[in-house]
Amino acid sequence: MNLIYNAQDALFEFMQKGGDVLYLIALLAFFMWLLIFERIWYFYFIYNNELREAVDKWEPRPDKSSWNSKAIRGMLISKTSSRINANLPFIKLCVGVAPLFGLFGTIAGMMEVFHLLAITGGGDAKAMAGGVSRSTIPAMAGLAVALTGTFANQFLTNKARRETELLQEHLVSE
Repeated sequence: MNLIYNAQDALFEFMQKGGDVLYLIALLAFFMWLLIFERIWYFYFIYNNELREAVDKWEPRPDKSSWNSKAIRGMLISKTSSRINANLPFIKLCVGVAPLFGLFGTIAGMMEVFHLLAITGGGDAKAMAGGVSRSTIPAMAGLAVALTGTFANQFLTNKARRETELLQEHLVSE
């Protein structure tokens, strides 16, 4: 239990050192990972049922070479593919926005440093060091969120592409 309190205190201290922008980055990271876990859940628990439904709609068709059958095949592939790729653009957007939030925090921290420079005339190095620290922590946090999100996004994008190709192979037209 003491470990949880220590981790909570360390997280609170980190958030205080980084400024208010860290709360925005944390919210973005939470939203991004929520979408990532939703996609993982979909691929491992829901997708097989949808694939089976599409194959079950396609297989009993006696005619698989007519224009109408090919249109139905295209509709099944398109419908299932749109479900496969759901939320992937939002994950990619979060990955792209996270470093920008970090940059925003860096600029806000540097503005604090320049404000202290103007007030103290550059004589208080300790206060300036705190502002520089406050400006680098959001950049680090934004890049960390983007880096972890990039790996997860690439995994999910590859999985979606692979599953779409397998779907096209399952729904064979003559």
